[in-house]
Order: sequence, then structure tokens, then C-alpha cells
Amino acid sequence: MRPEPLAAKICGLSTPDSVKAALEGGAAYIGFVFFDRSPRNVRPELAARLAEPARGKAGVVAVTVDPDDEVLDRIMASLKPDLIQLHGKESPQRAAAIAARTGAGLIKALPVSESPDLEAAGGYDGLVEHLMFDAKPPKGADLPGGMGASFDWTILAGRRFQRPHFLAGGLDPWNVREAAKASGAPLVDVSSGVERGPGLKDPGLISAFLDAVRRV
Repeated sequence: MRPEPLAAKICGLSTPDSVKAALEGGAAYIGFVFFDRSPRNVRPELAARLAEPARGKAGVVAVTVDPDDEVLDRIMASLKPDLIQLHGKESPQRAAAIAARTGAGLIKALPVSESPDLEAAGGYDGLVEHLMFDAKPPKGADLPGGMGASFDWTILAGRRFQRPHFLAGGLDPWNVREAAKASGAPLVDVSSGVERGPGLKDPGLISAFLDAVRRV
């Protein structure tokens, strides 16, 4: 038995319908991507409008990749996210500086494929609100995540961190229950697994994913 219900983040939202499906399905977090090379990239001003229905219902997350201070300032001014997700090669020192500058909580995504990769979490554990373990992208990939790749979920089994951590990478409505049970992760994150095409979220798949999460 899980001590707490599994909670989910729906990431890479870009339309009112997808936000509505996430909120109606009970998503704990919704994410907006700010990375030019991603098919899910949105402007902070659009994200701010889309996020309005979520205030007080779900945590609003700004997903970034090695953001500079100008990008952070623009996101904070427009979206005012609850959390900033760092999905690049940000060091613990840079993460601390971002937290101090923005006042937002942090999610630090770490690429993993085997157990030794989890050691990188040590530098961020306790510094950030949540760690996120995502599949390592293939060599030469343009994106650090959101590619539908997965890893051996069992390498997380029995691992404990100071704060609840996310499992990400290759999750979808059909495997999220198995992934959550195999990994023991208290939080799950999905993006491409609820899309009908790159960057095109499917409200029906979002609903199905969140229904599966509730059944874990």
C-alpha cells in the first residue's frame, strides 16, 4: 500500500482544452515549456493566460533548459509559476541562484539510465522541492526530454530522498500503473505519452492517464 496517493504532472500544455482536461482529471501540477527547440514551446504571456484556471487547484510549473536571468525574469513577470523545472545541465550552485532570484520552488530533472546515474541527485537533494528522474536522451538529441524514452524503473525502487520525487520518461496511460509500482515514485510526469502528435496534447489521453494514476 502507498502511504500517499500517486500524484501527476501533465507537462507541455499549450491549449485551453488540454489544461481543462488536466484540471478536471485531478492533475497536481501542470507544466508549460519554455525552450525554443521544443514542439511544446509557448510564450510566457500565453502560458499565463492558460494557467489562470489552475490557480489554487494545481501547481503551475515553468519548464526551462539552462535559462539565463533574462528568461527567468520574463517568465516570473508573466506566468508567476509556483515551481521552475530545470531540465538542462544546471549545477547545484546555479539552481540555488535561480531559487534566490525568483523565489520559486525548483524541480531538477536528472537524466538516468542505470543505477550509478542516481548519484547525481546528491548535489540537489534537499536544495530543490522535487527531483525528477527522466530517461537519458539518445546521443545527438535536440531535446533533453519529452521524447517518449523510458529507463529501468526498478533502479528507483527503495530509494528515498528528502522530498517527493518524480518519475518521468516514456510514461503513458497504459504503463503508468506498472511504472509507479516498479519504481515506488510518489509523483509521475507525462508529456509525449498523452499526445497525438509532437506537441499536440490529446484531452482524451490526458483523462485516461489521470484515471490510471488514480487507480494505482
